[in-house]
Amino acid sequence: MTRHKALGSAFLLDTWRSWLRAWKPFLSIMIISMLGVAVLTGIYAGCRDTFLAANRFYEQQGLHDVEVVSTMGLTDDDVDALRGVDGVDDAVGVHIERVTIDGEGGHRLNATLREPADGAKDAIDVPYVREGRLPDAPGEVAVTEQFAHDTHHRIGDTIDVTATSGGDERDGTHALTIVGIVTDPSDLSNPEGYSGSAFRSAVANDYTCYVAPGSLEKTFGADGDVYGAVVMRLADTQNKDAFSDDYDSLVSSTVSRIERDVQTKREEARRDALQKCAQDELTRAKEQAYAEIHTAQAQLDAQRSQLDEQLKALDAQAAHVPVGMAMPEPLASAQRQWAQGDAQLKEAQQQLNTKKQEIDARFAKEQQTVDDIAPRWYVQSRTALSGFSSLKSDISSIQSLGNAFPIVFLVVAVMMSLTTMSRLVEGDRGLIGAYLGLGYGRVTITLRYALFALLACLIGGGLGLLIGFLGIPAFLLVVIRGLYAIPDLTLEYDWLYGSLGILLFVVGVLGAALFASIRDMRQMPATLMRPKAPKAGSRILLEHIRPVWKRMSFLNKVTARNIFRFKSRLIMTVGGVAGCAALILCGLAINDTVAALGPNQYRGVDQYDMFAMTNDGDEDELRGKLVQDGKTTAIMETRIESGEITNDEGSSTSVQLTIIPQTQLGELNTMFRLEPARSSSIFGWVHGGGHTQPVALGDGGIIVTQSAAQSLDVKAGDEVDLRGEGTQPHRVKVAAVTRSLIGAETFISEDLYHRLFPAAQLGEAASEQPAITWNAVYAKLKGGSDEQIKYVDQLEDDAIVLTASSTAYQAEHFKFNLMGAVVA
Repeated sequence: MTRHKALGSAFLLDTWRSWLRAWKPFLSIMIISMLGVAVLTGIYAGCRDTFLAANRFYEQQGLHDVEVVSTMGLTDDDVDALRGVDGVDDAVGVHIERVTIDGEGGHRLNATLREPADGAKDAIDVPYVREGRLPDAPGEVAVTEQFAHDTHHRIGDTIDVTATSGGDERDGTHALTIVGIVTDPSDLSNPEGYSGSAFRSAVANDYTCYVAPGSLEKTFGADGDVYGAVVMRLADTQNKDAFSDDYDSLVSSTVSRIERDVQTKREEARRDALQKCAQDELTRAKEQAYAEIHTAQAQLDAQRSQLDEQLKALDAQAAHVPVGMAMPEPLASAQRQWAQGDAQLKEAQQQLNTKKQEIDARFAKEQQTVDDIAPRWYVQSRTALSGFSSLKSDISSIQSLGNAFPIVFLVVAVMMSLTTMSRLVEGDRGLIGAYLGLGYGRVTITLRYALFALLACLIGGGLGLLIGFLGIPAFLLVVIRGLYAIPDLTLEYDWLYGSLGILLFVVGVLGAALFASIRDMRQMPATLMRPKAPKAGSRILLEHIRPVWKRMSFLNKVTARNIFRFKSRLIMTVGGVAGCAALILCGLAINDTVAALGPNQYRGVDQYDMFAMTNDGDEDELRGKLVQDGKTTAIMETRIESGEITNDEGSSTSVQLTIIPQTQLGELNTMFRLEPARSSSIFGWVHGGGHTQPVALGDGGIIVTQSAAQSLDVKAGDEVDLRGEGTQPHRVKVAAVTRSLIGAETFISEDLYHRLFPAAQLGEAASEQPAITWNAVYAKLKGGSDEQIKYVDQLEDDAIVLTASSTAYQAEHFKFNLMGAVVA
């Protein structure tokens, strides 16, 4: 018993000493495990921390799960009907008013004023206060960080706000005092970070501001019985991950129930109520107008009767005048007065008839308008919020980078462990044979090497967890904070994912160690204690190629034979080098792709040299200045608006809506290279690089750039809902999806815009068919890049120019810092 104990102690001591001598293999396994676990958990942890913080913020601020908007407003009956839908926890009507705000230099900023959505249970869509407080009285307003950043307004400043309804300004301008700066819970974009150069950014912004309850009715005269939207929280979504498939499925089923059970009934009820109200007003207007016409006609008839009586009297007097004698002057004067009165009466009758025809036509048009009243509901989930969708898309894109890299690290770790442990076991062949001869079991000896690999993997994995859940996320969150201003963004540990990460590498490394150990343990002790016989050589394929083999040196022949003699080492070496090279090339490829975005966009897709935007009504003056300066070779005027596109699933994205004059549709292809977007499939990339026919803009649909199209998963031929600046969404066909690397733009012709939004507010115009007020120009400039940049800088200093940009400057200085930092 004492002998076995002494032998056991000697075995353990020898094992410990052998581990100390094998510190290099130990270190190599530990480092590769550390790197693998760090990469596996690091990017995931940073993105997970972002999603968790955003989800907490949405729960804390009560961001709605479902929102219903209507083209003609919503009522308390609609709210009650929605509140009764199965799965809806609470529904609240929200008063909304579209307004314009006076900015610097006379620029009008588009904004939406919202009152609080105080529900029966909890408030919904509560803005997050960054500075100051929320409004509690009429005349006060809280603005978003984006608005404060863009306009340089601070707490205590006053802004002039003008309400708009149906595109017409009403009730004058009102001064509101800023009492707070807040974050809109539906949009966490950081105004001071990378958002200014983000892919989906647009030139024109649409701001959200918050006022006290009842302010819109008291200050702007809004209808207090009509809501602009109804927001809802669902019963089963609390404490559920808003970015999970379970959440999407739950919300989708509720949206389907609303569309199936409530939408059509409430649309018809609202239509009937609006038609009845409008018909009653139209009937009263008709009665009043035709009563006035009847009164006027009665007056004319009375005057005609008087003239007829006067004519009879004059004819009777004229009959007494002898034939051949001159008409007495009093009688002749009376006849002339009668003729003048008769002419005036006929003219008045003609005017009355014309007026009656105009009234008939106007009432017929009004009657058609009443008959055409058709409220339409839009039932939208959080995916319709561009801020929510952008955050989910951006963070998911970063997270996808962490899905492929760990696989390469795992393969490299397994191959490295197999090579390391094979060499370690081969070096201890004699010792293993001696232990087997002394009576130690194969399991005991195998544990000597398995525990060696396990310990190295666990230590490396533990260090990898520290780096993966602390180091990499800390750096990644700094980058993400530059894109999204998410409150309470902290580091958190995921026990399950961290444990599975280590377990994955433990299984791989330990499996390789066991395979290398067991392979030699099958031999007899006497065989192990003898030196291993060299592997028998054999002819290789190269030897059969005599002209080549004869000309090779002796060392080259030995090398060639050894390569094929030790196939496992060859595979491991080549695989390891290939894996490492793949990681390096992947990083370099992403870096080069990001670096090429600017030149490819601003020198390839964008063919114009300068873009300049003015206040409404100043475009003619800007165009005249450009012509006078003589620096341009071509000019295309346009109107830039902020817009939004929504697909059939309810997902939406913000776009820059570019309206092209009907007379300059042909100029669009000289300012932009509008080529159909290539398919994302391998076939599309292989065969999409050749010459393609440019896309022409017409009146049959809109052109959408691929960034917006891909985010909504729409393609040419699909139909989407397009919302312009201050307009309700309208259905429109996507005529084409064009290649674009930066920005989300949508091009629409002037006639199609008029057809979709006939009552839109387009600058200063106001009529039944308002003319579009152009507010921007694209131009081609003379000279080289330096000359163009200098001229655009000078132009930007002009008082009528709101912003001006040079594609030459953008191509040289564009940086996508977020992706660059992640790749680095």
